[in-house]
Amino acid sequence: MSTAPTIETGADRRAPWFRRLPVISHFNKSVGLQRGMLVAGLVLTGIFLLTAIFAPLIAPFGFSQISDAGGSFPAQEAPGGKHLMGTTVGGYDVFSRVVWGSQTAILVIIVAVVMSIFIGVALGLVSGYLGGWLDRILVVIADAVYAFPSLLVAIVMAIVISGGRSSLWGGILAAAISITVVFIPQYFRVIRAETIRLKAEPFVESAKVVGASNIRIMRRHVFKNATRTLPLIFTLNASEAILTLAGLGFLGFGIEPTSAAEWGFDLNKALADTTSGIWWTGVFPGLAIVLTVLGLTLVGESINDLNDPRLRGRKAASAGKGGPDSTTAAQAALAGEVRSS
Repeated sequence: MSTAPTIETGADRRAPWFRRLPVISHFNKSVGLQRGMLVAGLVLTGIFLLTAIFAPLIAPFGFSQISDAGGSFPAQEAPGGKHLMGTTVGGYDVFSRVVWGSQTAILVIIVAVVMSIFIGVALGLVSGYLGGWLDRILVVIADAVYAFPSLLVAIVMAIVISGGRSSLWGGILAAAISITVVFIPQYFRVIRAETIRLKAEPFVESAKVVGASNIRIMRRHVFKNATRTLPLIFTLNASEAILTLAGLGFLGFGIEPTSAAEWGFDLNKALADTTSGIWWTGVFPGLAIVLTVLGLTLVGESINDLNDPRLRGRKAASAGKGGPDSTTAAQAALAGEVRSS
């Protein structure tokens, strides 16, 4: 996965701090279809986050609840009434399971991606700045680890951690550890490449001249500039983390329904319903996975495009002119950004 370098203009540096935050700054740079894609991604992602945060208020029942004051829930009831999305063969409310499943997904994203960022960034800084034999060894290890499929590692971790029958944190750790192992090389590669470029910059050479230690240079001068692309990688990896968790549950190594709600596990149990014409037990968890992954992917890809000043220049020129001078205007916009940086 390649990312284009970000060119920060003088106008960007003079803007208020909140306008320079990731996503907000990209929204201000976007126009036309690109802005529409970014807004659509932000809306879908926002719905996912709000659903996870307010799940106890949104879900009418618990994720493992099969009865209430009126008695036991009917099995495989069609959508309608007090069960908006119907019920499963086990009597679980589908709508409640879908809502509570967002909390499980976001927990896996937080644990997996945070661990990946922490380890990958640290190794990338050390490898890129120090170089030598340590750099060569870490690059070989990163390439070897990157070859392992995350789903296969997740299955192994699920068996090792919980014998294939996962509790809430057993399933989360199984998915998170496997995702962490596979994602570390991505962060390592990006941060290492940026560190190698930055350590040749004049401000780093000046820090060496005044006697700053390697740790201080990496912490104060290299780290901030080398991590500008992390929001992009985070959004793309978050969507992959959800797919890995869903794949783990679909294959039968997910979280037990009495421990937590998980979309992949619900899809696995819905397979037997399809031949009977019972569509709601599989459609709604599947839609939750598709829409959440789509939202995160749209945000990530939009940020990736907007990080490239050449694409921004073409889009701005097309929006402003729309005529035969669009190419010239785009070149002028790019040249202006380069001169002001």
